[in-house]
Amino acid sequence: MSFEQASLLILLLAMLILFSLDRIRIEVVSIAGLLGGYALGLYPAEQIFTGFASPVVITVVEILLIVQVLARARLFDSLAARFAAARPSGFKVISGTSAVAGFMSIFMNNIGAFAITLPVALRLGTVLAIPRRQLVMPVSFAALLGGLVSLIGTPANLLVSDALAKATGTGFHFFDFAYVGLPVAIAGILLIAFRVQHLFPEPDETPATISPAARRIVVERRIPDVSPLIGVRLTDCPARFAIKPYALIRDDNFAFGPLDQLVIEPGDVLLAEGADATFADLAATRALMADAHALGLQPDFTRIEAVVMPESTLVGSRVRSLEVFHSRGVAVTALSMRAPRIEGRFLDLQLSIGDILTLEGPRIAIGEALEESECLPLASTAQSEPALLSWRPFALFACGVAASAAGLRPDVAFAGVVLVLALLNHLNIRQAMTDLNWPIIIMLAAMIPIGQAVASTGAAETIAGWLSLIVPITHPLIGIALILFLAMALTPFVNNATVAIVLTPIALEFARAGRHAPDAYLIAVAAGASLDFLTPFGHHNNTLAMGIGGYRFSDFLRAGWPLAVASYGLALLLTGLFWL
Repeated sequence: MSFEQASLLILLLAMLILFSLDRIRIEVVSIAGLLGGYALGLYPAEQIFTGFASPVVITVVEILLIVQVLARARLFDSLAARFAAARPSGFKVISGTSAVAGFMSIFMNNIGAFAITLPVALRLGTVLAIPRRQLVMPVSFAALLGGLVSLIGTPANLLVSDALAKATGTGFHFFDFAYVGLPVAIAGILLIAFRVQHLFPEPDETPATISPAARRIVVERRIPDVSPLIGVRLTDCPARFAIKPYALIRDDNFAFGPLDQLVIEPGDVLLAEGADATFADLAATRALMADAHALGLQPDFTRIEAVVMPESTLVGSRVRSLEVFHSRGVAVTALSMRAPRIEGRFLDLQLSIGDILTLEGPRIAIGEALEESECLPLASTAQSEPALLSWRPFALFACGVAASAAGLRPDVAFAGVVLVLALLNHLNIRQAMTDLNWPIIIMLAAMIPIGQAVASTGAAETIAGWLSLIVPITHPLIGIALILFLAMALTPFVNNATVAIVLTPIALEFARAGRHAPDAYLIAVAAGASLDFLTPFGHHNNTLAMGIGGYRFSDFLRAGWPLAVASYGLALLLTGLFWL
């Protein structure tokens, strides 16, 4: 093994570890790796930033711009009203809304499909009394499955198509991925829709029970003089007020003793957990009161909920150390946590991926803090844009899809769609560019030269040689099975585009060594990179689902492993049937 090959493998391994740890922002890791590759002599200076001009990156940017317009078009509102009026069964609602998310994901990025479909699903769940935990995860998984079907469904598909075009002169056609992706998507949606009803059954409707479909938050509230909690023992709080107490603070000190002997007094501070609506009702009746905001009441104050994303700088921080909010006069008033144990005071709570912060303060200050800390708001921090009551954006997008399917390069086709949307005043390009998910775009562009170096340095050939000692790659189906397994093993921990960039050169080398056509191997890379159901941090959709649905890490393992196993077997069977 040469110095270049060894240094490249060490660099890739270090980057993959840093990506999976989520302790350093992904764009920082990507740029550091990009410059590190140049310092190691893996590519010349003129190739460092070629990824930013890649048709793959440009197409992803264009799709994200178009999705911002489509998200404001309330196309499915009337459909949701008719669906609810028919009073369908829970399985039909879950599978139906998931199918909508999957269908939309065929033509746009996964996050856009999830964001557009989820409000409709939650509205139907409220009307038809379907627990939120039965709806959110299937919609997230369906959006990932829909991306398997088309060229633009996910960046991984664009990347392997670009690699095939460079290797053979012709890339994949728009719906070439559907031979494998469509059956896998249909089977996966039906399987998860059936499974969640058994994993997350409806709760018993009793007054003392808090529905797990409702988001539970942890708060620290003061007991006013007129509170009905005065004189109540802590052990009686769950039955009488539907809240779970963790600590009682009196005169800034913890009140120690058995819970059945601690009695609430005026002026005490209670650290407790319960449903958001429960605390709102207790505040309305002056049973519990939040301390006054440090800045006093201001006319531009707002209340925003935000999810701690995998790349957020807040992961591992305690509430008291969140200077990004405190320095701007933004208060953290509640926290929906994934952690099972709660100790100390509210300010001592430690943040993890998927936690939801409730923030109160000036609207602009909250927006700046969320952008700096890489948290995703569940409600826009900007003035809400009016709903776009027009069919034209969807028609224009359909024209772009049709042009791409007919053979026009996707980056050119969707550039035309962006232009027309801007000319019709449906899209403000300057504003829309500021709202893009730039860390993902930078990561994608920075990884492309590194992925190309895997092939140019001979590292792909070396890795393929090692793997050939384990499996007989002369038989194509065995080689494809290994590539598919590697992609599915990596994608729960690493962004799917990174998985595709790293494995594509290895897949091409497998095909060359076995004297096979590379198409089937690249289809396996694309499929495996998108079959991400086992963790809440492998894909942003799952992270959002974890926060919105109130899931725990183990819920993804329980719901996802049958889907992962079934998808692997079906994808391998279909790849062998249609591409070998």
